[in-house]
Amino acid sequence: MKLEYFKGEHSNFGDELNTWLWPQLLPAFFDDDPSVLFLGIGSIIGTQYEAEAKKIVFGTGYSSTYHQAPNVHGGDWDVFFVRGPRTARALGLPESFGVGDAAILLRALDVQSRREPRYVGFMPHWESVPRGNWQTACELAGIRLIDPRAPVERVLTEILGCNVLITEAMHGAIVADALRVPWVPVLPIDSMHWEKWLDWADALCLQFTRHRLLPSSPSEASIATIRQPFLSSIAAGLSRWPVSALTGKALTYAAAHRLSVLANRDPCLSADKRIESATAQMQEKLSQLETRYRQ
Repeated sequence: MKLEYFKGEHSNFGDELNTWLWPQLLPAFFDDDPSVLFLGIGSIIGTQYEAEAKKIVFGTGYSSTYHQAPNVHGGDWDVFFVRGPRTARALGLPESFGVGDAAILLRALDVQSRREPRYVGFMPHWESVPRGNWQTACELAGIRLIDPRAPVERVLTEILGCNVLITEAMHGAIVADALRVPWVPVLPIDSMHWEKWLDWADALCLQFTRHRLLPSSPSEASIATIRQPFLSSIAAGLSRWPVSALTGKALTYAAAHRLSVLANRDPCLSADKRIESATAQMQEKLSQLETRYRQ
């Protein structure tokens, strides 16, 4: 069986969790045999796989932004559960299949026992790190930057050190919630990434206010004015200001101030009973998976 996950130009915490989590939960389970594919964490359900390969879905999500919806009702698919009810509906499955994102299974490793809250953290989306100026913005705001491109163990340790985590990265929110670290959700600067948040949140009956970041650099400002009408209207107004007011430094200071404001917003956390129920269901699915496929 081959562990399948998204591999981008840069490492990304949510995707790399696959390589850290599954070997611990399923030791000696994977051998890179492409005839059986294991789809765990990520938005990777689609038609891009070989028709002859067996596709095992274990908490994966679907997003029309990335892929076309496959027919998962044939013999080449084995769906244990999916990220949320939106994915279930898109694939023609009962909503009960939408148990939650598989990263919740971090709880089965008792990682949360290492929690030592000391600071406010901010995790940007991995695409925001190279095009933004978030390190400086965080330093100005007195907030710890958690780089989603860093090794998984380091990111987990830094999340566990948060009193509260402000996060643009979806798996920052998912992991923080699973480990009982309060979190503040912010709309991604690139709003195309938002829909999949709602899939996971619906699985846990989470409702929350979507806060907004301000771009920390001219590059992010350019993306924001294209993707977010709210920021586009602001940019139109700013275009009448003197050019000196639109420097990267001014954007970074504004972004830092916004982070400071967000640090004082009421944080989110799913209900204990909901996260415990999801964890128990996933552990039962894990037992079923091993019974069916362990050789």
